[in-house]
Amino acid sequence: MRTVLLFMIFAVALVLQATIFDFFRIFGVKPDLVLLLVIFYGFIYGSKEGAFVGFLGGLLVDFLTGHYIGVNALSKMAAGFFAGLGETKLYKENVFIATIVSMTGTAAGQSVYYLLLLAAGIKIPFFLGLFQVIIPVALYNGLLTLVLYGRFYRSSTSGILKMREI
Repeated sequence: MRTVLLFMIFAVALVLQATIFDFFRIFGVKPDLVLLLVIFYGFIYGSKEGAFVGFLGGLLVDFLTGHYIGVNALSKMAAGFFAGLGETKLYKENVFIATIVSMTGTAAGQSVYYLLLLAAGIKIPFFLGLFQVIIPVALYNGLLTLVLYGRFYRSSTSGILKMREI
């Protein structure tokens, strides 16, 4: 049940990202909702879980968009792993700490995406990528974290997304 619900949340995030948030661009960028969910998940459950969910979420994005299969999977996997490093070291209940984690995780994930595009032979000027994509998306995701993280955290710790002990 939990896995199906998590998949549905990722699917809804992807649909919202591709439709409604096209109308809510800030400085020409829209948020990466799938990446944001991956970061939340990694921060709450740790690096291993974050990397796994990041890979699956990124693969979902790759298959639905059809561009450069594997690039989103690898970049979101890295972001989920990175966010998970704070699982035992940071106060997960604090939305402001989660905001910093989401902003740095977004910057890390977007940077890996940029480097993978470079490795694939797609040249994007560094400062253009940094100041017109990486930083604005990190800021946008940070703003959304202030609104969304509390709900995700409560659902993951005491709601329907809580991992059940076997």
